[in-house]
Amino acid sequence: MPEIELIADYGCVVGEGPMWHPLEQCLYWLDIPMGKLFRFDPASGKHEHVYEAGEAIGGFTVQADGSLLLFMARGAIKTWRAGQVTTIIDEIPEERHTRFNDVVADPAGRVYGGTMATADRPGRLYRVDLDGSLTVMLDAVGIPNGMDFTLDLTRMYFTDSASRAIHLFDYDQATGALSNQRVWIETPRDRGVPDGLTVDSEGYVWSARWDDGALYRYTPSGEVDQRIEFPARKVSSVVFGGPDYRDVYVTTAGGDNKPVEGPGAGALFRLRPGIQGRPPFLSRIRL
Repeated sequence: MPEIELIADYGCVVGEGPMWHPLEQCLYWLDIPMGKLFRFDPASGKHEHVYEAGEAIGGFTVQADGSLLLFMARGAIKTWRAGQVTTIIDEIPEERHTRFNDVVADPAGRVYGGTMATADRPGRLYRVDLDGSLTVMLDAVGIPNGMDFTLDLTRMYFTDSASRAIHLFDYDQATGALSNQRVWIETPRDRGVPDGLTVDSEGYVWSARWDDGALYRYTPSGEVDQRIEFPARKVSSVVFGGPDYRDVYVTTAGGDNKPVEGPGAGALFRLRPGIQGRPPFLSRIRL
């Protein structure tokens, strides 16, 4: 098994959303409920807390101009660059009592983003088009989570943690349409729930496992290829980074309760499993 290296421990309540910034050659990640954004520069080894929003940030993408596109509480969408914040969407009225969770940019620069369920209704999956317009793609989601695309860009993975399942959609790159939803894998009830995911250059799926303390690598057919354990029960998300995309960065949650959640709860880790990832797709919303 590859060695797991502790990079930074800010004791995040919900450490999440690691994203490699290919223009800066740095990694960014979040503490969702605290609305905190962090950055790690592997060239210098320096990590820092760079922004605090004052409200939850559920996820973000890297825009083609180098700014970050933040998906926040109340359905707000904003750009951030070096402390400068610009509002794209102030709120989505239907999401006023909830927040975005996970998001992903597609090859065309659109973004798919899920909102959390409330006591009154299920969560939703939105598509944000380049002009900033919104389309509801799914309106019956429990906890929207990890998303990415197959190597041939004809299908999209989508995680619903509430149902313990990773789904597959047929994906039309030209239009952004999703169709033919089906369950790809379902996790056993006693092995936690699937959370963030990413697809590597071999088409294998890496899925973080909340409440199972592990990162899983699946074959394209859905069989477990590897299981890597972490010193934290809530392994929340995963992404490839580094100059050659051979570094795997993993976030964990539960830093406010380390005695229960484990000594590595709320930290950022890195491992080098000898497998290459893919560069992230960059969003192009209103650029």
